[in-house]
Amino acid sequence: MTLALHAEAMGLAIEEARSAGREGEVPIGAIVLDGAGAVVARAHNRREASLDPTAHAEVLALRQAAASLGRWRLDDCTLVVTLEPCPMCAGAVVMARVRQLVFGAWNDEYGAAGSRWDLVRDRRLNHRAEVIGGVRADECGAMVTEFMTDQRPAPEER
Repeated sequence: MTLALHAEAMGLAIEEARSAGREGEVPIGAIVLDGAGAVVARAHNRREASLDPTAHAEVLALRQAAASLGRWRLDDCTLVVTLEPCPMCAGAVVMARVRQLVFGAWNDEYGAAGSRWDLVRDRRLNHRAEVIGGVRADECGAMVTEFMTDQRPAPEER
């Protein structure tokens, strides 16, 4: 995929993130592209709605892609997500054998694809994904920052 295709795919993930925000979820969206670049899954955070701590956009999109493709090995797929994955989601990328991870904003607090940790490229594991970070980063990061400012008051305001 070229940078232009990454940016276009990120646009779809951003649409998902906006849907999450409208639903009161942290605005993170993800899509999965198959080896030919076709969208096989799209999802956004649903932790609040489902009361499921694992209902992150990435996990939901990977589950949907596996069901759509009829296999758990997603070794020809690209996961595109608006925020650098947390350790749980990075682990799911490794376990699903995702070929390529493309993300928008860096996640300095929980990022596990190069910022705080680099789980998806850890040589001790049996699979390493190609990582492309920073695609439409400002736009992706602004959504989360605005949501946290608007929806989640500072501890002293609670």
